[in-house]
Order: sequence, then C-alpha cells, then structure tokens
Amino acid sequence: MLVAVGSLLRLGLGRPVRCARGTPLEVAPPRVARPRPSGLPRYSSGGTPSGPGPEGSGKVHRVPAEHRPSQFDKKILLWTGRFKSMEEIPPRVPPEMIDAARNKARVKACYIMIGLTIIACFAVIASAKRAVERHESLTSWNLAKKAKWREEAALAAQAKAK
Repeated sequence: MLVAVGSLLRLGLGRPVRCARGTPLEVAPPRVARPRPSGLPRYSSGGTPSGPGPEGSGKVHRVPAEHRPSQFDKKILLWTGRFKSMEEIPPRVPPEMIDAARNKARVKACYIMIGLTIIACFAVIASAKRAVERHESLTSWNLAKKAKWREEAALAAQAKAK
C-alpha cells in the first residue's frame, strides 16, 4: 500500500520511494494474500478462530473473565474503597479489579510502614536526648556491667578458696 508523504511515497513496509509530484498513487500492484500453513489456526480481527485447527468449527473456548474472591480479597476490596460493605461485593469479580485492589493495598501498606518508621525514628531521638540528660550512655552501661562481672568473679574465687 502506498501513502503520499510530500514528494515521497511510503510503502506499507515502511520504505520511502521518491517520485515526482502529481504521479498517480495507483502504481502499486494490488496486494496478494500469502498462503498460510494448513496446520495453523487462522484468527480474524475479532479474535475468534476461523478455519480448520485444533478447535472445532464454531466451538470457541472462552477464558473465564470472572474470579470468585476469597475472604481476604473481599477485605482488600473493602479496605481500598472499591465497595462500602461486604454485602455489596458480588459473588464474581473481574480479576483486573482484584489486581488493582491488591496493588492499591500494597501501596497503602508501604505508606503505613514508612510513617511508622519515621515515628520510630523520632521516638529513638527523643529517648536518646533523655538518656543524655541523665548522663547515660552505652559506654557507661558496659563499664558498669563489666565491673559487676569482676566483682562476681572475685566473690566466686574467694568462695572457692575457703
């Protein structure tokens, strides 16, 4: 098929061909359909098989477009705001709706975790400031713990010596 683009003609395959202006566009030979292998099914633009193939003529196998949601899926559909109550959820829902609800719930859970992490950071900062005011540190705790262990070891050695 030829398409005029300025002084270029573009073939259906995407290759431009130079020609003079005013040349008739009907210079291309008509398209000839290529024969297809006989063992493969042919599909029309509608997506249904036509012609001989593994499926019988007129018999179309349809992939189910409905999904029966579990209780967890129903809770996700409620939490993401797809439905207002459990009674509103139909017995069968499109799988795309469930996938979209799961993705939205995943994003909400990530936002909640980010918020909790920020709150925990501020809590640690506040407790560390209070510990500094009381003159507490990990070093002082370690020294006190080791001193206690030395005293216990000394008492255990005296008990053995007796």
